[in-house]
This record gives sequence, C-alpha cells and structure tokens, in this order.
Amino acid sequence: MNKLGIGRRDKVQQFMTITGASEKVALQALKASDWNLEGAFDIFYSQSQVKSSADTRRLEELYNRYKDPYSDMILADGISLLCNDIQVDPQDIVMLVLSWHMKAATMCEFSKQEFIGGLQSLGIDSLEKLREKLPFMRSEMRDEHKFREIYNFAFSWAKEKGQKSLALDTAIGMWQLLFAEKQWPLVDHWCQFLQARHNKAISRDTWAQLLEFARSVDPALSNYDAEGAWPYLIDEFVEYLTENGVVQKGQISDWSQKC
Repeated sequence: MNKLGIGRRDKVQQFMTITGASEKVALQALKASDWNLEGAFDIFYSQSQVKSSADTRRLEELYNRYKDPYSDMILADGISLLCNDIQVDPQDIVMLVLSWHMKAATMCEFSKQEFIGGLQSLGIDSLEKLREKLPFMRSEMRDEHKFREIYNFAFSWAKEKGQKSLALDTAIGMWQLLFAEKQWPLVDHWCQFLQARHNKAISRDTWAQLLEFARSVDPALSNYDAEGAWPYLIDEFVEYLTENGVVQKGQISDWSQKC
C-alpha cells in the first residue's frame, strides 16, 4: 500500500474500516471499481461469499431477541430495542435504508423473512457487524440511483395497510427526512403549501413526481416549464411560491433563505 498515493491510501483505509475486509480484498474491490469507493462497496457486498458468511443460527438468535412475545414479527418495541442496541435514533434515516434492504412491507414491522433475509444480504449476523455497516448504509443515500429506489420504497413502506395514498402528516415527515439528505431548499415551503392549500392524503403519482421536480427544476424555478406535464398540485405550488414572494425573477428571495 505504500506505493499508493495519499488519496488512494485513504480510500483503502476507509474501505477496510467500514467493511472489516483485509487490505488485499480492499485493493481488489477498489481496483475493480476504478477507485470509486461506493462502487467498491457494491462489489464487495454483492459477492456471494459475503452473503453466505452470515450465520443463520446467529440470525435466528438476533430475531428472537427482538421478536414480539405475542406474534411472529418484530414490532415497534422490538425495533426500539434494536435501535438502542445499535445506538441510533429510531427516526434516523439509516433505519429507512435498513428497512429498504430488508424489503420491509410496513413501517415499524419486520417479518422473520424480512429481518433474516435482509441481514443475510448485507453479510450481517451480529450487532457488531450491523453497527459497522451503518456508515455504508448512510453512504447509499448519496448514490442517485439508490436514493431514487429508497425514495420510491418509502411511499409503500410508510402508508397505512390497505390504503392507496399516504397520510399527509406522514408524507411531510418522510419528505423532511429524505430531502434533508438531498438538501432541497424548497422542502419546507412544499410542506407549508400542502398544509395550507391541499390538506389531503398524497397519491403515489404526486410522491413520484415531486422527486422529478426536485431533481430537474432548480430552486429558483428558472428552468420551470409552465407547459410541462407536471401534476396540477405542483403547478399550484409554483404559483404559491410566486404569490408569496419565495421566488422572484429566477432567484430565491432572501426571505425564503431565512426560513
């Protein structure tokens, strides 16, 4: 490793710290990804030997630690205990990423198959390994493709069972959590607009279209196309921003930035 430049040595060290892999494995993964750290993580965690390294017996023991005493599920109390064990807040976005890996159907619930299958896919069979994997899961939010997948997953995960739409308060909480990662400057205005003008549950189409709007339209709306195929609610939001002086002549007002 001494022959590597400082930047590459740092990446090797970071890779080894997060994954627990040897220097040889770190070098192989980083070289295969052309020294892209997140690409190297993907290569490392997709390898079958990592997935198979998770001990099923130990996973069963973990599941039983958190399982509800009256049903074959991990419910809110079990998830709270899990969060305490890995030292994260239950509202931490890393729990959403973990739920995505588990393909969890419902917020605050893990079936046995979801819990064990999700941890196996991550190569985790102990609390220590789960704690070590948290930085990697946080890094996934910076990957545009994975962020989109997690964002779309969040709609079904957060809505009430049997409902087609997402309750407004829940949607607002999820948007504030997700867009805190992406630092979309209009998220608070969007939430205020919905509470003032909409006050209804959020459809899957609105959920999906807002991500496209946040990704493709700059916060000053200089490239917003009024004739575009945006949902009526987003067109109304643009009018709301203009009417309230949040956006003026292609720039965000000073008042907006103070909010």
